[in-house]
Amino acid sequence: MNVSDYMNLPYNIITKRISDESGTYYFATVLELDGCMSDGRTITEAYENIQEAMAGWIETKLEGGFSVPVPFEADKYSGKFVLRIPKSLHARLAMEAEKEGVSLNQYSLYRLSM
Repeated sequence: MNVSDYMNLPYNIITKRISDESGTYYFATVLELDGCMSDGRTITEAYENIQEAMAGWIETKLEGGFSVPVPFEADKYSGKFVLRIPKSLHARLAMEAEKEGVSLNQYSLYRLSM
């Protein structure tokens, strides 16, 4: 595959609005391409810039003989996985969930998403 082939794949682009001492801007990253990032004053500019960054990132990897990850496919994930944890952590999480008035599953989801 060449750069153009990869650019036509449905990569997951994450854009976040940032407000800090330098002002307000949009920061974009590509979930599957570690270290591929860009920004822009508008969301449109950030999207255009991340497309350019992606092309450069992919081209550099291919020229260096490295593999380029393909996009994650959300459809192949069920949303369920089994996790073994120490009994003490299980008990603590269950107590915290009860204190919050939610199920252990809901509380665990909340904690994982932080």
